[in-house]
Amino acid sequence: MQFLSVELIKSIQCLEEKIQIVKCVVRCCNALLGAGTLLSPLFKKKDGDKSVPAPFKCIRIVLNPVETVFSLLIVGRMSDETKVKSDLAEEPVQLPEVVEIERFERFILLERRMSDYTARNYRYALESFFHWMRTQGRWSGQLTNISQTQVRAFLLEHGKSLARRTLHNHVSGLRSFFHYLRQRGMETGNPFVGITLPKLDKPLPKFLSESQMRELLEAPMTMMKSGQITPFIAWRDRLIMEVLYGGGLRISEVVNLKYGDIEPSQGIARVLGKGNKTRLCPLGKVAMECLRQFKSLSPFTAYGDSVFVNENGATVSARSIQLSLKRYLQAVALPMDITPHKLRHSYATHLLNNGADLRLVQELLGHASLSTTQVYTHVDMKRLKEAYKQAHPRA
Repeated sequence: MQFLSVELIKSIQCLEEKIQIVKCVVRCCNALLGAGTLLSPLFKKKDGDKSVPAPFKCIRIVLNPVETVFSLLIVGRMSDETKVKSDLAEEPVQLPEVVEIERFERFILLERRMSDYTARNYRYALESFFHWMRTQGRWSGQLTNISQTQVRAFLLEHGKSLARRTLHNHVSGLRSFFHYLRQRGMETGNPFVGITLPKLDKPLPKFLSESQMRELLEAPMTMMKSGQITPFIAWRDRLIMEVLYGGGLRISEVVNLKYGDIEPSQGIARVLGKGNKTRLCPLGKVAMECLRQFKSLSPFTAYGDSVFVNENGATVSARSIQLSLKRYLQAVALPMDITPHKLRHSYATHLLNNGADLRLVQELLGHASLSTTQVYTHVDMKRLKEAYKQAHPRA
């Protein structure tokens, strides 16, 4: 239960006194007004003159502003009463973890320069954890009072509904959060340090063969010739796939690409990737020719304009690119589970299969760690058979 402050009570009492005074003045004016109405025949100048007598006018002149002031005071009183009621009503208490989550989110965005997607995923992980702690974890509400027993119970329950990699990502965010609290001087341990998690599977990345990629890249042109899509859509989508496969860009990097980021004479794009890190990506001659064709069809080609727009000039979304890719996969009867990111897998795989250096591919992909790039060092079955035939005596 909340109580009114002494200052607020005094201000309400003062307002009540002023309202009583105004009420007395209004009553007096109304009495004079009645008297003026009775005496009005004495002040008429001639018969038929319906003008208001002078005393009546004077009283009316006095009464109008008084009534106005009275109305304003009544409105003010009502607003004050509403404010008092709202003060008396229970205000939602901002929980300590909510405050710290907001600070942590600003920290990782502004200082750590993590992507919006990472910040969103970390926030979701934190909100899920603290909601569970409040409802099922028998938690005291103190950030300094979280045990590994509670953490294990949380992970055991949520691990049933989450993929292993998602669970690892959530724990990474939670571990970073408690590390951040310690950096800020909060006397708390990190209950997520030393927690054993399910082992991650390491499946090989799925990709398309070079012949499959050629079929996919020709799909927009085939559909344009048959009249299924307009030349604008066909060249735009062909360019998107050429940039995804020919430059190895992430879908978010494609969406944010501007004309000012591309150097057509050199066939290079300046890309802003994860962690706001900039890298240079060769796009190739074919992509530059597609860009020239698309640029001739698009009226939105200023230096700061997005390259990939719809016919109204709005930047295409990541979801729109995904749906367009599904349409072309269906048209050429390729697996429907291929995504824009798997075109990036195909880019890396084909580079390494044709003898590119692993560290070079790491730079082109914008990977911070070489271990991330090493997942593409698998060989395709064709090269495996060739090596077997050349090396094994029983082949």
